[in-house]
Amino acid sequence: MDWSVVWEYKNLFITGVWVTFILTLVGISVGLVIGLTTGLMRLSGIGWLQIPAKVYVDIFRGTPLLLQIFFVHFAVIPTIWEDVMKLEVPDFIFSGFVALSLNAGAYIAEIFRGGIKSIDKGQMEAARSLGMSYAQAMRHIILPQAFKRMLPPLGNEFIALLKDSSLVAPIAVHDLTYAANITAKNTWERWTPYITAGVLYFMLTYLLSRVVFWLERRYSTEGEDR
Repeated sequence: MDWSVVWEYKNLFITGVWVTFILTLVGISVGLVIGLTTGLMRLSGIGWLQIPAKVYVDIFRGTPLLLQIFFVHFAVIPTIWEDVMKLEVPDFIFSGFVALSLNAGAYIAEIFRGGIKSIDKGQMEAARSLGMSYAQAMRHIILPQAFKRMLPPLGNEFIALLKDSSLVAPIAVHDLTYAANITAKNTWERWTPYITAGVLYFMLTYLLSRVVFWLERRYSTEGEDR
C-alpha cells in the first residue's frame, strides 16, 4: 500500500471532509424543520394536512436514497435551473442539499410524531385548561418533554445521514467518497484511498455521536434537577 498518494491528494480529501460536513449540517438543519412541520401535520387531525404529509413520508421512506438523489438532480433541478442559478450554488451541490434534506425530513417526521404521541394527552389538556393556545402548549409543554425522548433516535438519524451523504458522489459532489474514488482512479491505488475515507468517516461519526451523547446527558441531568 502506497500511503503517499493520500498526501498527494490531501487537498481533495480536505475538501471532501468539509463538503461532507456541510451536506450533513444542511441536511440535519433543514430536515429538522421539515420533520417537525410534517410530524405536526400528521398529528393535526385535519385531512388535507395529514394526507400530503403521509404521502411524503411514505414515498421518501419507501424508496432508495440514491434514486431520490438521481431524481432530484436529473429531473427536478433542470426544471428550476434558472432559479437555482440565482443562489450561486452549483447544481450538484444543491441537488445533494435538497435530496438529503427531504430524505432526512421524512424520517425525522416519524421521530417527532412518535415522540409527541408518547407524551400523555393530559399534558395538553392541562395546558389548554390554563389558557394556553395549542401552539403555546406544544412549544412550552409538549415539545420540551418529547425532545428528551427523541434525542436517541434523532442522534441515530443524524449519524445515518452523515454516512448516507456518501451517496451524492455519483452526481460529482466533491465529498469524501468522491475524493477516494478520484484518488483511486488516478493512482491505481485501491486500499489507501478507501481506508483513508473510511477512517475520516469514522472520525466524523464518532464526533457527532459524542455531541449527541453530551446532549442526552445534559437534558437528562436537567430533568433530574427539576
